[in-house]
Amino acid sequence: MHCPDIGQLGEDLVAQWLQSTGWIILHRRFSSRWGEIDIIAEYHGVTAKEQESRGEYPTPHSRLPTPDSLLAFVEVKTRSSGSWDAGGRSAITPRKQAKISRTAGIFLAHYPDKADYSCRFDVAIVYCQRISKNLSEVTPSQEAVATSSAAGYKFQLQEYILAAFDSSIDNG
Repeated sequence: MHCPDIGQLGEDLVAQWLQSTGWIILHRRFSSRWGEIDIIAEYHGVTAKEQESRGEYPTPHSRLPTPDSLLAFVEVKTRSSGSWDAGGRSAITPRKQAKISRTAGIFLAHYPDKADYSCRFDVAIVYCQRISKNLSEVTPSQEAVATSSAAGYKFQLQEYILAAFDSSIDNG
């Protein structure tokens, strides 16, 4: 019996939502010896549709930074009902934050062209529930930002926390 990777499916939902709001996904599950960052995305203050309407088709690594250029290092927490860690919120400990920050520094060292971007650390809270024959629809505890279904589960992006924690990145 094949068991789906619930964490990856939750990350898929967040990545799709970010893209739909104008973000470009640079990396998924970027890892270093310090840890892993689920999603690294960039934003330039202009949506992909606006770029296309101007005849621009940039690739993720061909953009020049603008004053609005931004990198988001996104930690995704996918949880089912009754999770012990406040839906994933309490799993973002100071130690976890330090690991993400160090890994972000490694990313910036690998991509020095991104060093002038403003950076922030976001957290996405995704709720998942197995879809059963008796359950016609998942009832969220609050309005979902985005939803999807995959592998017999319903996923809901319940909360996207901008700049969830502060950290300075030293990529020098």
